[in-house]
Amino acid sequence: MLIGIIGAPNKGKSTLFSALTMASAQIADYPFTTIKPNHGVAYVARECAEKGLGVKCAPKNSVCVNGLRYVPINIVDVAGLVPGAHLGRGMGNQFLGDAIAADMLIQVIDATGKTDLHGNPSEVSDPAEEVRMVVNELVYWVAGIVKKHISGVARRPDGIRAMHEMLAGLKVSESQISRAIEKSNLTSANISWSEQDIELFSRTLLKLSKPIVVAANKIDVADENALSRIRENLEGYQVVGCSAAIELALRKAQKLGVIDYQPGATEFKMHGEMSDGQRKALEYMKGFISEEDGTGIQQLLNKVVFETLGMIVVYPVEDENKYTDHYGNVLPDAMLVKNGSTAIELAAMIHTQIAKGMLYAIDARKKMRVNKEYILNDGDVIKIVSSAK
Repeated sequence: MLIGIIGAPNKGKSTLFSALTMASAQIADYPFTTIKPNHGVAYVARECAEKGLGVKCAPKNSVCVNGLRYVPINIVDVAGLVPGAHLGRGMGNQFLGDAIAADMLIQVIDATGKTDLHGNPSEVSDPAEEVRMVVNELVYWVAGIVKKHISGVARRPDGIRAMHEMLAGLKVSESQISRAIEKSNLTSANISWSEQDIELFSRTLLKLSKPIVVAANKIDVADENALSRIRENLEGYQVVGCSAAIELALRKAQKLGVIDYQPGATEFKMHGEMSDGQRKALEYMKGFISEEDGTGIQQLLNKVVFETLGMIVVYPVEDENKYTDHYGNVLPDAMLVKNGSTAIELAAMIHTQIAKGMLYAIDARKKMRVNKEYILNDGDVIKIVSSAK
């Protein structure tokens, strides 16, 4: 799974990336800070299965803090997109390609309205317009690919398969292409589409295959009605208010040992030596996260993965009684799977040979045998029984 962080320049994308990963992405108050896409690992949070089972977990592929299991996901910070990017303006098509390779997108906008579409200082700009601009650039770019190759597709009777072959680099499925064609009221056999048809198809396909959650950033310095205005102007989009700068500052303070802070928390404890200025700043941030129910950053990532992408967390084990792996580690792995996935699909994620030899599974919570087509639930602890070693 790859989550792309996109947006116009100077909206706080790199700050958000750094807050999520604590990586050394460049952060500066000028456009085009990101020259090459930054890849990193962030963590979504879910209540760990240890709480309900009365055991203490020993994670291998994730982290558990105070009963919350933090599961890793891959993210990429893509350089700012400007009007005309599909024509090569700004950083051009390279970054459109980086964005389109993601499974879904977080678009960072400036909730204050103090930067324009090019990332330059502005007294009054519409943050909702940033979303429309970026979406249009992605649509025009995909439409350009379709236009370039449509003549070859038009000669084939299997239009959906032909389109899938043409758009293979965009990480879209045949079913998504089929649904986009159907929703656009277009024909899929012997395709002969107008430019308007191609644009409509491209827009629909992107909406289906690259859902966007909007991160209304800098909410700590925006006026009190900014978030409600943005949501009103972006009907149909999920909009999460957040402050990447405060989240990053808190994570740095935690790393320095000045505070005890857990991502997503609504409070923290201060300790150790600090200046009056540092204490004043931390008191301000403490009040902000208490009032706003957190910085919004962990909430944003959780919404993206668990709600928009519809993922759940399951725990494969080898011993259904002790909830351990072969080495005795309790609940060692927390795996993200699509809601609606089956036990055999989980087996395939563990190893293809285990899936091939799968006999049945055991629901370790209920100590009950389930079949290969058992639909997994969030928080399930599952043993796969297979003839494969």
